[in-house]
Amino acid sequence: MRIGLGTDIHKLASGKKLILGGVNIPYELGVEAHSDGDAIYHALSDAILGALALGDIGLYFPDTSSETKNMESEKILAFCHKKLIENCYEISNLDICVTLEKPKLRNYVYEMRCNIAKILEINLTKVSIKCGTNEGLDSLGRNEAIKVDAIVLIQEGKNKYENRR
Repeated sequence: MRIGLGTDIHKLASGKKLILGGVNIPYELGVEAHSDGDAIYHALSDAILGALALGDIGLYFPDTSSETKNMESEKILAFCHKKLIENCYEISNLDICVTLEKPKLRNYVYEMRCNIAKILEINLTKVSIKCGTNEGLDSLGRNEAIKVDAIVLIQEGKNKYENRR
């Protein structure tokens, strides 16, 4: 078994979209980012790559590349899922913690979990998402930024591509 940890933080700004876990959340502020800024998918992707000892998403999807400009973060997570399979690992479970003052995310968590489970081809019971605030402290507490931490536990599994040859 191996463990990976991922963290992503983005500045919030007016006129931007707030996309988390593949869900477009209506709100006056959104994420400033090179891609679509889905901090949940970014943190989780980094956790998966970390567990595999394959670096981070910036190595594969640099924020200096015009090819990755406005990229849908679902593609990043799907790429990391492919790396899991190629390296013969599967996800045991994952846990995500979103820190954001506003808006409240409780009503979106189930859909986020479903999106993640679908992309990673795992059971919904293996996907945990918790949301909290920073109690008014620092840039997160002043609602100037969003931070997501993700941890993933992987274990040896089968290479799903072997049977497709």
